[in-house]
Amino acid sequence: MKLHEFQAKNIFRDSGIPTPNGQLVTSSNQVRKVIQVLDGPPWVVKAQIHAGARGKAGGVIVAHSVYEVVAATEQLLGRPLVTAQTGSAGVIVHEVLIEEGIEIDHEFYLSIVIDRSHSRPAMIFGQAGGVEIEDVAGKTPDLIWKEHIDPVAGWKPYQARNLIYQLDPLPSSGAIRTLTSIMATLYKIFTTLDCSLVEINPLVTTEDGKVVALDGKISIDYNSLYRHKELLELDDPRGKDPIELMAEKYQLNYVGLDGDVGAMVNGAGLAMATMDLIKTAGAEPANFLDVGGGANEEMIAKSFEIILQNRRVKTVLINIFGGILRCDALARGVLAAAEKTMSRVPLIVRLEGTNAEEGRNILKNSSLKFLVAKDLAETKELLEKQIS
Repeated sequence: MKLHEFQAKNIFRDSGIPTPNGQLVTSSNQVRKVIQVLDGPPWVVKAQIHAGARGKAGGVIVAHSVYEVVAATEQLLGRPLVTAQTGSAGVIVHEVLIEEGIEIDHEFYLSIVIDRSHSRPAMIFGQAGGVEIEDVAGKTPDLIWKEHIDPVAGWKPYQARNLIYQLDPLPSSGAIRTLTSIMATLYKIFTTLDCSLVEINPLVTTEDGKVVALDGKISIDYNSLYRHKELLELDDPRGKDPIELMAEKYQLNYVGLDGDVGAMVNGAGLAMATMDLIKTAGAEPANFLDVGGGANEEMIAKSFEIILQNRRVKTVLINIFGGILRCDALARGVLAAAEKTMSRVPLIVRLEGTNAEEGRNILKNSSLKFLVAKDLAETKELLEKQIS
């Protein structure tokens, strides 16, 4: 679950990490009242969406007068913002954050992520803040430093020194103490809230030696939300794909993609292999959809409906290994959904495992024309014929 910048900064402030003073607005009519309680000019108007690269896309605007703040707010609110992370349709901006301007001396990057190659969290720090970290990693990796964190021992002060003392020039002693404290606090936030990402980009020092988090990003592991019921109130569904929201409602693992072959699979590993099969056949997957091992007929039917919500889908490929989910139950669910939606797209089905033959017969003997494959090789052949 992603949090907006203003929500992340509220958590930072409550934890003792300095942030600029700011106010959230949902209408340009609120701007003049907000400006009265914020130091400036300048002021910074920032679109609140669940996507990065807002600055390059015009979603962060520096204003030097009340008129400019009002104009910037009107320019952003109610309109789609297209960034490198949103896709071509963009995301509608419903809120903007207006903050006091900060005189920046140096910019840094700071984050904590899960490093899967080491199976533990990693603190990432660098002196190239304010730009996309992916660009920095690709062009100047020597400007990014990393400390892996033992989950048992936790974050240690010497690790902060390992990162900070690579800076050239070194900040003031006061700034070093603040940076050390912020790193420890960031790790506490990361572990306490079960985060998959906590990021400050940029984390800046000012000419008078203060350290301030100018931006904030927090992503929380969905699987941990039963421990954080209060965080559910922070979830904003308005920026999410409606199809993904529907899948989330039925606890289905769905990710929309750009292709036209809809896929329904059980098990993440088999789903990834199916993505490869679709690509090998010369097509592009329209989604990743893992119905899980314990899916029932109703979930299968809902999965089918969700796939067909995507208007780009021209073919549906169902690839199921029946273990806990029996193939005959799957077949009945697919048949019910296909009859309900009156689907006219080709339906390719490959079943293997428990009651596979019964499942194939249910589909073959139905009034709908299912293309039933006996193995993956035939599945690929059928798919190639459909896209040729």
